[in-house]
Amino acid sequence: MAKFKLDEVDHQILDMLIENTRIPFTDIAKKLLISAGTVHVRVKKMEEAGIILGSSLTLNYQKLGYSFIAYVGIYIKNTSQTQFVLQRINNIPYVTVAHITTGKFNIFCKIRAKDTSHAKNVIFMIDDIEGVLRTETMISLEENINDKKRLMHSIFNEIT
Repeated sequence: MAKFKLDEVDHQILDMLIENTRIPFTDIAKKLLISAGTVHVRVKKMEEAGIILGSSLTLNYQKLGYSFIAYVGIYIKNTSQTQFVLQRINNIPYVTVAHITTGKFNIFCKIRAKDTSHAKNVIFMIDDIEGVLRTETMISLEENINDKKRLMHSIFNEIT
């Protein structure tokens, strides 16, 4: 697969979309002194190349009552059960991230819950999955950095 080459206009478009995924193409066009059609065509090409995979929505979980964050390391009886366990974890909506890892745990998850009691129930759901040997939980006291924008800006700066 050929590598898609980004030019300065593409970088500027991406930069604006990183800051606000809902910015209208007409606003981007005005700021860059190009047509909205050009913005549309360039975004479409970046989507087709797999550079843009959609847009995302950021929620304030505290205002929604889900401010409790915990990380759960999962030990699996047999590594051959990893995909089975991941499929079952995927059915638990409070597990927001899951990674297959090396080292101490087979799978490492991030969960969001209402409070400690709710988190306990989520952890018990994970423990009850066939193939899970045991879990180890770490409670987040405070989330300080959760900013993909900084990484995206750094990547685009390296490309130029």
